[in-house]
Amino acid sequence: MAMPTIKAVRAYTVRGGGADYHDTQGYHWIDDHIATPMARYEEYRQSRRSFGINVLGTLVVEVEASDGTIGLGVTTAGEIGAFIVEKHLSRFLIGRQVTEIEKIWDQMYFATQFYGRKGVVVNTISGVDIALWDLLGKLRGEPVHALLGGPVRDELQFYATGARPDLAKEMGFIGGKLPLLHGPAEGDEGLKKNIEKLADMRSKVGDDFWLMYDCWMSLDLNYSIRLAQKAQEFGLKWIEECLSPDDYWGYADLKRNVPKGMLVTTGEHEATRWGFRMLLEMDCCDIIQPDVNWCGGITELIKISALADAHGKLMVPHGSGVYSYHFVITRHNSPFTEIIMSAPNADEVRPAFSPLLLDEPVPVNGRMKASALDKSGFGVRLNPEVQLHRPYAS
Repeated sequence: MAMPTIKAVRAYTVRGGGADYHDTQGYHWIDDHIATPMARYEEYRQSRRSFGINVLGTLVVEVEASDGTIGLGVTTAGEIGAFIVEKHLSRFLIGRQVTEIEKIWDQMYFATQFYGRKGVVVNTISGVDIALWDLLGKLRGEPVHALLGGPVRDELQFYATGARPDLAKEMGFIGGKLPLLHGPAEGDEGLKKNIEKLADMRSKVGDDFWLMYDCWMSLDLNYSIRLAQKAQEFGLKWIEECLSPDDYWGYADLKRNVPKGMLVTTGEHEATRWGFRMLLEMDCCDIIQPDVNWCGGITELIKISALADAHGKLMVPHGSGVYSYHFVITRHNSPFTEIIMSAPNADEVRPAFSPLLLDEPVPVNGRMKASALDKSGFGVRLNPEVQLHRPYAS
């Protein structure tokens, strides 16, 4: 039977939850005095929302085939992304065979290169690409992981990112990644508090549980090295995204100067094979952490993973929910994965994109069976109770 063609592309925006997990109201650990590049300004130190981390909101992309089957993708790009999809990228999809994913990606990327290359444009391309893989899986009646070659293990292992690694241990996770609370602008006193927090958590979780620090682009090289050296006593497994994503030279220096056995990780805010080529060829880190919703989608993640494998590096995607689970379970150099604790107090496991998506699998006791990912496509659907807005109908 002939493969259907693409007959429609639609882009919607959503506020409050979804792909933009910072788009929340009220107290949330993810917005509580976390070190950022803007923390050098006291007025933006307490809350990441104060400097606009949640301004974009969620982009939802639907790609409809000629037989009526719909593929779904989500990312963080909001109304800007909706404009790009409807007014620019749609021309590369309408009328195409659903299987032309590689060609479509190539044309979307190079047609936007004069105003894109990274950031919101590549986020948007990622959302479209994810929708195409979802659509192809549905049309073939297979999960995306089967399209990628199939599982190489029977289950996924998770570490949890959140403010309460002690609770994460009780929930069965293999490790807990803490947000760094204090940056260089808070001086030696802030550095002391960071180490005290780590020491407190180590005392609560014991010696064998992984503890990591997520520094979210907030540090300079000197502070990063000092933090790593002081954290060694408390068994810090890795130090993550210390520097600006553009400071490849700084990351290379950092990797050379952290204590032996401590890992350097980064890549959450990197994009495409070219950005990750810089990280890998300059030996900037031990683990790369692309986000499939931001780095270029599944199509680009395949290339990034192969580059990492050829360089002998692990690839552990940033917490992008079911979209990364389908990929991680097919790759030997992705031996575990991340879940971001979306509960305000990091005290329960919730689906990554709730309330936007339904049927998202979640780990149980820090594990997820491969069989939990066996529905066609990515196995998720839009929540009909979530209000969608389509600002730029073609």
